[in-house]
Amino acid sequence: MAETTHLMTIGQFSSLSRLSVRMLRHYDAHAVLVPADVDPWTGYRHYSPHQLADAADIRNLRDIGFGVSAIGALLAARGTPAWLHALQLQRDSLAEELRTAQGRLSLISRLLDQGESHMSITLSRVTFPAMTVVAVRGIVPTYSDEGQLWEQMTPALAAQGLTPLGSCGVIEHDDEYTERDVDLSIFLPVAPGTSVEAPLEILELPERDCLVAQVHGPYAQISGAHDLMNARISSENLVVRNDGTVASKAFNRYLVTEETASEDEYVTEVCQPLA
Repeated sequence: MAETTHLMTIGQFSSLSRLSVRMLRHYDAHAVLVPADVDPWTGYRHYSPHQLADAADIRNLRDIGFGVSAIGALLAARGTPAWLHALQLQRDSLAEELRTAQGRLSLISRLLDQGESHMSITLSRVTFPAMTVVAVRGIVPTYSDEGQLWEQMTPALAAQGLTPLGSCGVIEHDDEYTERDVDLSIFLPVAPGTSVEAPLEILELPERDCLVAQVHGPYAQISGAHDLMNARISSENLVVRNDGTVASKAFNRYLVTEETASEDEYVTEVCQPLA
């Protein structure tokens, strides 16, 4: 039998570890945190002071969303790359959940405001002139991961000594809305005749007639901008361009961004080419 001189009752251990007696029994049943000693006659569990560190790790892993089976495996991996990798993956998962929740909150606010004037979004019809742009195209996990492409473009622009001539933006290449593996091109206008090397490419964009929703404020309003544009397309019987070329793809232009302003001061143009 284990030395019991300094062992604690399950109640004492519960109080110190901030794990309920019920959960301690649960972790014992799943061999995640086994008592240092169990009285063979009464079945009373006793815990050693050194197990408080294990209890703290278990509580923290539980609180960040790991289930009991994963906790057991992670405890065995402490101090190894597998432990760090699992935590990094969980952090990424929680960040995605946070973005999703923030989007839902924005949608709720928009639904609550339905029927009121959209003072932060204005619609207009704009003819964009032909332009030459430097672009980086890639598949990113979601629309909100567009920044991964900018991380490729920024150093490439500097290395190739290129100077943009206007506002940056993004082109959505997918023929349908997709929640995962989004095909995007980020772009910046440059002088005609500019040549580039990979990962950069040059796109020659023709003149385009577009319905434009100018959004003042957070990017979370962009879905609302699409709703207003769709209502205008329907009410005026507008025809969306759909010829399969890059000129028919919806795109955003970022007129004021986080580099120079706070979120409430962002200005974004959401653009839908028309036939």
